[in-house]
Formats: sequence, C-alpha cells, structure tokens
Amino acid sequence: MNTADPTIWRAGGDPTAPLVPSSGVGPLAGQSLAVKDLYALAGHRIGAGNPTWLAEAAEQTSTASAVKQLLEAGAAITGIAQTDEFALSLAGTNQHYGTPPTPAAPGRISGGSSSGSAAAVALGQVSIGLGTDTGGSIRVPASYQGLWGMRSTHDAISREGLLPLAQSFDTVGWMTRDAETLGLVAEVLLPARDEAAQDVTLPTELTVIPRLFDQVQPEVADAVRAAVDGVTTAPQDTLHPRLHLKRLEGVTPEMHAAWLEAFRVIQMREAWANHGEWISTHWEAMADDVGARFRTASQFSADQEQQARALAAGARRIIREWVGDSVLALPSAAGPAPLRSEAALGGDVIEEHRRGTMMLTCLAGLAGLPAVNVPLRTAAGLPTGVCLLGAAGSDRELIRWAQQFHARLPSTQEIHDEAQ
Repeated sequence: MNTADPTIWRAGGDPTAPLVPSSGVGPLAGQSLAVKDLYALAGHRIGAGNPTWLAEAAEQTSTASAVKQLLEAGAAITGIAQTDEFALSLAGTNQHYGTPPTPAAPGRISGGSSSGSAAAVALGQVSIGLGTDTGGSIRVPASYQGLWGMRSTHDAISREGLLPLAQSFDTVGWMTRDAETLGLVAEVLLPARDEAAQDVTLPTELTVIPRLFDQVQPEVADAVRAAVDGVTTAPQDTLHPRLHLKRLEGVTPEMHAAWLEAFRVIQMREAWANHGEWISTHWEAMADDVGARFRTASQFSADQEQQARALAAGARRIIREWVGDSVLALPSAAGPAPLRSEAALGGDVIEEHRRGTMMLTCLAGLAGLPAVNVPLRTAAGLPTGVCLLGAAGSDRELIRWAQQFHARLPSTQEIHDEAQ
C-alpha cells in the first residue's frame, strides 16, 4: 500500500518503488527525481494541481524532453509531485490537495508553485526536485525550505512536453539539497557553451541594488546583506579571488512597480490564452485564490498587453545592463515563509507577500536570465535565500560561482540540512 503524503505526491512517491526507472547510465546514476505535475510522462496524465483537469486529461503518449534527458542520464522518477493550480501561485497552499510540509520551518507554508518537488527534496525523499520557474516558482520554495534552486536562462532548455503558464517567462528549473547535485543536473540539461567552458573566468564583481533590500522584511534584508558583506570582505586566496562589490541605484520605485505590472499583464494574458477556454467552463472547479487570478487575467485587453510588452522590452535591456559580466545579488523572497495560520487562501498576508516577492523575482523573468537560490538563514534561524542572477547562457558557470559564494559565507549564514 502506498502511504505517500498526498500533499507532496500526486502519483508514486514510494522511494523503494520508482514510478519510472532510469533509462540509461550517466552522471545522474543513483539519483532520484520528483517531477512537477506539469511535465508529460508517457502513460500518465498531467494534473496541473487541479483534480477536475486531471479527471478530464488524456494519458500522455510521450515524455517531456527535459525529463527524458534526466532519465537517460541515470535518474529514476520516484513520483509526480504536486503543484499549485496551473502554477499560478507562489504559496504552495493548494486548496484541493493541501499544503506540503516545510521541515526546516514547521508551521510555515512550503512555497510554490513547485511545492511538492521542494518538499520531497527537503524531506530527503528524492535528491532532485524538477519544477518550473515563471515568476519565482523555484526560487521561492527553495528560499522557504533551505534548498539550492536553479532557474535556467529562458529558452536554454527545451519546454517540449511542459504544460505552459506563460511562455514569455516559463523556464525549466530544479532544486537540490546541495550545490554539487544542482551542478550535475545542469551538466545534463545545459550543454557547455564551448569546449573550454571549464576554463571560463568567473565574474569577480558582485552587484547589488541597495533599494531592493529596503523593500523586504528586515530579517531577510539583514541576512542577505551579511552574506554579501561576508563574501566580499573574505580573505583572497588562489581558489577564491577577491570579489569587488558594486552598488547601483537601480530605477525609481515607481518604475519598478510599473515593470512588475508589465510582467503581470503579459503573464496573465498568456495564462488566459493557454487555459481560459477550459477555465471559463469550470469556474466551480477552481481554487478561490487561483480562480480570482484567472478572473483578473480574463479582463486584460490586447492594448494593455501591447503596452506591457513595450515596457518589458526596456526593462529587459536595463536589467541585462545591470548584470553585465558580473553577478547581481538580491533577496530571493520578501520574507521567510509565512505562517500557515496566517496564510489564508488569497488572504491579505499571502497577497502582500506575493507582491513583495514578485517585485524581486520579476527581474529575472523580464530579462530572461538564469538565477540560483543560495540558502541562508535569518538571525532567528529561519530559512531564506540570496538570489544570484547571471548573464544569459551562463547557467553552468553561475552555479560554479554560487558554490564559491557559498564557500566564502560566514559559518553563521550557512543552512544545514536538519531533516537528514
């Protein structure tokens, strides 16, 4: 009898009996995988976090490209992991299936939308959690759960066989408990940029925008500032050259808010184009919070989208200029994971936290850049994270850079896996 936690697993979940065995031998031999319930698996249905959608879905006849690559590299699929409904949430509080546990912060929400994948990794049930990141759906649960998380450069990894939310921002992403495994997955899914990739000089400049730290909860701002200060003042050696800290003014709060609104309009218009026909005849099957977002999505016009795309194009250019050949560091989320007792579906706490977090996460989405969550802890011991943005296509190098960043952290900033 399968006793897998239904808040984590939609199918499978038994570590002793893989749902899909590996199909090859390679660098991921012996690794176990939780696959977010948006990816096609041959012989299985895509549930998208909604039981009515699942009941009406047809079995897939092929497996998503990214999943196939992982299987061929030696990973086995433990099960299909739960997601927030249609991936349109950052909370993990799925009204239909429940909220997965957060072992590093009991009593707090898991983060989403890659919620099941994150919980499975945090609990040690799998070594790799495959998810997606459109507006933060890897970076936020990784931050809440004390995990390493990777959002890939937009279009760097094939999304064939992936149920879309908003194609302008959707990316393949994954979470692990350690940086080494994060890098192994990148080597499988992201081919090196050239034969000399291992000899690529890593950035020696770390960029911050102080204003971004002022808009998050103080305990998170303090943790990320301490991490940045720690690594940029750490002694230089042959393995860890001196990092130069560059501070930028950024844009005005009003312009930043306009960027977020542009991201939101484009995301919502695409989400409605992808799913609106089905949702418009299944409103009763939708969770309250996600249903409300789709109702908003249905009201945006083509003119609003056109204006948003023009603004987004300018934001993309500016953000890429900020990053340049450096790494941009910012908080991964606006605060630690909210308490379950305060996180009512669609309530003020969730919505306020969601907006504050998306002010941060939309930057990588608008610019199409890779981002790594490096786990940190607050002074009170709660999981949080610093998000490192790199240049487009620098995914593998960015992970190596993040490993060096982590190695230079003051010991008080390191997150340890207390669930193992």
